[in-house]
Amino acid sequence: MKIAVLPGDGVGTEVISQAIKVLHAVSSKYDIDFEFNEGKMGGSAIDEFGDPFPEETIKICKESDAILLGAVGGPKWDNVSPEMRPEKGLLKLRKTMGAFANLRPAVLFKELSSASNLKNKILKDGIDIMIVRELTGGAYFGKKGTLEIENGEKAYDVTEYSTFEIERIAKVAFEIAGERYSRVTLVDKSNVLQTSKLWRKTVTNISKEYKNIDLNYMYVDNAAMQLIRNPGQFDVILTENMFGDILSDEASMITGSLGMLPSASIGSGNIGIYEPVHGSAPDIAGKDRVNPIAAIMSAALMLKYNFKMSEAAKDIENAVLKVIEKGYRTLDIMEEGKSPVGTDKMGDLILTEI
Repeated sequence: MKIAVLPGDGVGTEVISQAIKVLHAVSSKYDIDFEFNEGKMGGSAIDEFGDPFPEETIKICKESDAILLGAVGGPKWDNVSPEMRPEKGLLKLRKTMGAFANLRPAVLFKELSSASNLKNKILKDGIDIMIVRELTGGAYFGKKGTLEIENGEKAYDVTEYSTFEIERIAKVAFEIAGERYSRVTLVDKSNVLQTSKLWRKTVTNISKEYKNIDLNYMYVDNAAMQLIRNPGQFDVILTENMFGDILSDEASMITGSLGMLPSASIGSGNIGIYEPVHGSAPDIAGKDRVNPIAAIMSAALMLKYNFKMSEAAKDIENAVLKVIEKGYRTLDIMEEGKSPVGTDKMGDLILTEI
């Protein structure tokens, strides 16, 4: 099984090395071979190749079965031309791989409830939400530009969606809900936006193929409020690119730390992209302080969705839970009475449980 490894920038290298360490443990336990091929991505690729997603890396990705990505970006590259920013490489990667569905689980273990910004009476026994975000359409990929007008400038970003784009992401959401609690919430702004009207119409039609799944609707402003007020009401949240970007970051803070949250980007091809939700965090890079759990759990998602190794994925998830139950914490989830550990030690502890 060939895995393209793109550590990226900042703490990306640190967290990806821990994920690979855990995958080696899985390899030994299940007698499976993983072949890791590293490529440059983001700012580090700009420095070496003058391109955030160079042809050398594209080749590595296309010849792989899955992609494990660290993080991209940082203040070092803030002043490069817009088309050369590290984040442009990330968008190009998703488009090249046909990864139109971004899966962002927002899970809060009850042992970490004190790390959340919400009160315990709201959290109850924890949170388990899956956000399914459309990843290759909408305003991020639509026509955009800036025009000179009489009194200054005028900018535009066009949001466009087709029935086909909505149908394929809706089917992903319904399939995932069928493996969970059988509820899908479509988040849109159909009282204002034409694209949202098409989303609501199309998703409603698709729902007829999934009679065992309950579908409900929520405007995005209300959804943002409900995530704080009563997050336990959500199972699978289905939404468009920009709304999903915002809501998934909000959901991540409910869980206490970005360092706990993995993601998977899957789609029309067989090559998925697996990455932690957090950024490159250059302020703590190289200090053995970053939480590697999000990257390690992203590797678990890779095993589940790309390689159909659900048992091995569960081993990683259980190992993470056991380490947390034993009271070990990185600084981002540290609380009184627990044992502080660094990035490398946390990886070793999880590996030992596997």
